[in-house]
Amino acid sequence: MRTPWKQAASAAFLLLVVMTARADAPKDGPKALCAPLWQKTVPRLQDDKPQNLCQFSGKVALVVNTASYCGFTNQYEGLEKIHARYQGRGFVVLGFPSNDFGQQEPGNSKQIADFCFNTYGVKFPMFAKSTVSGSAASPFYKELAAQSGTPPRWNFHKYLVDRKGSVVASFSGEMLPEDPRLVASIEKTLRSP
Repeated sequence: MRTPWKQAASAAFLLLVVMTARADAPKDGPKALCAPLWQKTVPRLQDDKPQNLCQFSGKVALVVNTASYCGFTNQYEGLEKIHARYQGRGFVVLGFPSNDFGQQEPGNSKQIADFCFNTYGVKFPMFAKSTVSGSAASPFYKELAAQSGTPPRWNFHKYLVDRKGSVVASFSGEMLPEDPRLVASIEKTLRSP
């Protein structure tokens, strides 16, 4: 029979073992739970402050390369609408301005941010201008292209990423955000675990 003193000593020893194990645990605990796709840091558009993309882990995301002077630029309005419509269900639109196609995003970060907000009321997360195609593409866009088998061929190319951090669909820039096929894909992905 164990005495109360022996029980307290056993409990204290167990607590010490658990605390020691936690102290030795990897310091990147949240990163370990973050899918490899999201394990990137990119500057925010508004202030170039580094943003860890792991903050979007567990969400359904529509990743879009944008441009201010493209024939598809009015898609900002539709992107903002679907972002607002589904964000309460764990959905986010992520915008990545790029000057890769037709030199249609020549501005600096402040100009792009002002244009997006003042012209289209964009509130979804936007990131600093980056390269999204070719050998100089950012690591994030290289992985999106590798997972989908489709690199962006023009502005407003869309990648749909599931909650596990896998690309589940890719849509050309011509597909409008309100297209029933895109909306159905978003809704199906939101219903998946």
